[in-house]
Amino acid sequence: MLACFGTDGPSRCSGLPVVRYDAPSLATELGEGFLPLQEASGDHVTPSGAIQRFLYMVFRHQPR
Repeated sequence: MLACFGTDGPSRCSGLPVVRYDAPSLATELGEGFLPLQEASGDHVTPSGAIQRFLYMVFRHQPR
């Protein structure tokens, strides 16, 4: 399972810029050898009370 910031997640984390993904863009980032099987989103509440949206995906590796 992979977790990353979703497209509606924060643009920065701990002061650093982040990359945000939706399911198709994360699959593209991994490449043709990975088949998406499941996806879900969820909220993480930071210690300061901010909500960060995450994307969770399960892939199957398919060797060429």
